[in-house]
Amino acid sequence: MSAACDDRSVDRSHPAQRRVLGFLMGTQAVGSIGVGTGITLGALTATTLSGSVAVGGLGATAIAFGAALLAVPVALLAGRFGRRRALASAYGVGVVGAVGCFVSTAVGSWPLLLVALTVFGGGTAATLSARYAAADLAHPGRRAGAMSTVVWATTVGVIAAPNLAAPASAFGAGGPFLVSAAAFLLAGCGVLIGLRPDPLLAGRVAVVVGDSCCGVGASELPRRHTRAEVWQVIGPNVRLALLGVALCNTAMTGMMSMMPVQMTGGGSTLTVVGIVVSVHVTGMYAASPLFGALADRIGRVPVLALGAALVVAGAGVCGMASAHDAPQMAVGMIMLGCGWSAGVVAGSALLTESVPAGLRPSTQGLADLVLNVGGVLGGLLAGLIMSAWSFTVLGLVVGFAALPLLMACMGTTLRPVAPDAEPPAGAQDVGTARMSRVSPGRSVAL
Repeated sequence: MSAACDDRSVDRSHPAQRRVLGFLMGTQAVGSIGVGTGITLGALTATTLSGSVAVGGLGATAIAFGAALLAVPVALLAGRFGRRRALASAYGVGVVGAVGCFVSTAVGSWPLLLVALTVFGGGTAATLSARYAAADLAHPGRRAGAMSTVVWATTVGVIAAPNLAAPASAFGAGGPFLVSAAAFLLAGCGVLIGLRPDPLLAGRVAVVVGDSCCGVGASELPRRHTRAEVWQVIGPNVRLALLGVALCNTAMTGMMSMMPVQMTGGGSTLTVVGIVVSVHVTGMYAASPLFGALADRIGRVPVLALGAALVVAGAGVCGMASAHDAPQMAVGMIMLGCGWSAGVVAGSALLTESVPAGLRPSTQGLADLVLNVGGVLGGLLAGLIMSAWSFTVLGLVVGFAALPLLMACMGTTLRPVAPDAEPPAGAQDVGTARMSRVSPGRSVAL
């Protein structure tokens, strides 16, 4: 393989990357308005309709559960038809769920609301999956930065959503869910019409053209991979990435779900709780470009370790805060949000570059599945721990639960280079026959 061939097909970003990235940022900002509305009102509406705080907790969990259910189907759809159709389909499911939330609120049925919130999770699945679309055409050394830019765009929606809830209430208690439906519809139509070229399909075509001088032809287009091939390609780096996104989301969700209960029980007003939630969300999304730049500069694994350390520290700070100590709680929640951001951005980039191109969509879907399942478990277990013991014990449990990730990252960084096993020939896709091995803690060129 000549160096010139490698430079053309590997080292340069696709000419359409800037347009694709800008468009994804726009649709992400719109779609996240819908997601932010669900996060803000899902639990509150379920509590109001049922009169039970326990059911209210299920309202927040239902959205994460729905996103988990759709993570793999959306990824498989992307692998077969491209990102454009997959994202648009997920947003479409979110529209149905949002309309269902409006109807269930209008008729006063909390069981129907929980079902609708599960379907609503399609919008969350779309906004999560969009970060991978940002990396399809990116320069290998800038994948984390591209992903973090799309994650950052989510800030617009989650900040705007609470401010739109009051005006939308003119249409009834479920009015804000109509805002979600409109946001998902606009984002889905925008992706379907404007996300051209499709980043995943364009990346495959670019590799075929770039590899023509290396003996790779159009006859080697992506094919359907067996389950055994998928499992064989999941090496140490992929397992570390999956552990990272799962633990960071589980820890963040667990503390976040119980923080309002702790603070209101200590006499804090909803306004104060809302401020703490806002700074926490800012840490989650607004700080993502910083962690993306760090991951591209110093490596994925060190930033994943930083995320784990922030989660451990943030859980400790929150757990030690008294119920009425809003400043300390806010500091801890910011640290948790930043830990989530670092873990998800660095973990997603590490996972993406650790598998052949043809297996990326399915592996990315697996990552979003474990991320959302972690969120579901985090919310449920946090409620049980809080009921049986206290918020302080919850902070200790979350902190200790994140320690294995920190230790795994440190061990990976300190040990001699031990790249993932080379994928079997049958598992390689177009352009991946020459896939570079992944050195722990470093960004790689595929």
